[in-house]
Amino acid sequence: MGGGAPVSVQSMTKTDTRDVRATVEQIAQLADAGCDIVRLAIPDMEAAEALARIRKGSPVPLVADIHFDYRLAIAAIDVGVDGLRLNPGNIRRPEYLAKVVNSARERQIPIRIGVNAGSVPPNFRPDEPMAQRMVALAVEQASVLERLDFDLIKVSLKASDVLTTIAAYRLMAERCPYPFHVGVTEAGTPMTGAVRSAVGIGVLLNEGIGDTIRVSLSGDPVLEVDVGRELLRSLGLLAQGPTIISCPTCGRTKLDVPRLAAMTQEHVRGINAPIRIAIMGCTVNGPGECRHADVGLAGGEGKVSLYYRGEFSRSVPVGDAFSALVAAIDAVVAATDNRP
Repeated sequence: MGGGAPVSVQSMTKTDTRDVRATVEQIAQLADAGCDIVRLAIPDMEAAEALARIRKGSPVPLVADIHFDYRLAIAAIDVGVDGLRLNPGNIRRPEYLAKVVNSARERQIPIRIGVNAGSVPPNFRPDEPMAQRMVALAVEQASVLERLDFDLIKVSLKASDVLTTIAAYRLMAERCPYPFHVGVTEAGTPMTGAVRSAVGIGVLLNEGIGDTIRVSLSGDPVLEVDVGRELLRSLGLLAQGPTIISCPTCGRTKLDVPRLAAMTQEHVRGINAPIRIAIMGCTVNGPGECRHADVGLAGGEGKVSLYYRGEFSRSVPVGDAFSALVAAIDAVVAATDNRP
C-alpha cells in the first residue's frame, strides 16, 4: 500500500481467533465480498498459535492486532502474518520492543501504529485539542521505531468523532510520509456508522489522504466491506464491481424498486465486472438513467422497459422484470469477461 497503489479495503474478524474454523470461514466471507486485508485480534498465545492454521486457510493478507505482550507479536511474525498493528508505547521495556522490530525487519513485515482517541493517556498533553494530541502521540511512537532503524510503518489516527478524525489525519499528512490507514472508529450501528464513515473517510480520500480504509460497524463485517467498496466506487477509486442506481420511489412508482434492488445487489455480489445497473420506478427519470447504464429497468403501466447497453431493448411484464434484468446483467458480464 502507498506509493501509488490502489486504496485497499480492510475489515476485522469478529470471531474468537482461537476458533480456527469459524475464523477461516469469516475470512473467506470477507474475501468473497472484496476485502483486501483482514485484521485479527491476538489476545493470548493460544490465539497466536491458532494464527498458523488460519494463515494457511486465508486467501488474503492478515494483520495481527497485538497489545502489551511482545511475545505475541513475535509468535505472529514466526507463523507468517503479513502485518502487525502494534502501539510501541504499549510495550514498556525497550529491549522487548527491539526484539519485535528486529523480527519484523528480518521478515519485512510492516507495523501499523494505531492511535485511537479513546486510548490517548489522560495526562498526555491534556491542554491541547484531541486531534493534536493524537498526532503528537503518533509522531512520538513513529520516532521510537525510526530510532530502531525501522521504517515499514503505517499510521492510523481514529476517533469516534468525525471532525476530530479528519483534523488528525490532515495534521499528520503534513508531518510524515508514511501510508495511512483511515477510518472512523466505533462509528456505530450499520446505518449510523456507514454515514459517519462515508463522511470522514470520504472527505480524507477526496483530499488524497489515505491508502487503506476500514468502515467500523457494530454488525456483520461483510457489511463493512460492502460499505467500504461502495465508498471507493463513489469517489472513482475503485473501477471493479457493479454500481447499482435505484430511485427512492414516490407516488408515481410502478415497480417494487426496493425489492428488485436488494435482489439485484445479492445477485451481483462477487462480480468484478465494472457494470452499471439502473432500477427506476417510473418514466420520469427512469429512461434517462437507464440510457446511462449498461443494464436498466424503468417501470411503466403494467409493464417494464428493459434497456441494454444504453438502448431500449424491449418491454417485459412486471412479473418477469427480475429474470429479464438478471439475464441482461449476465450477458454484459460474460461479454466483459471475454474481451480480448
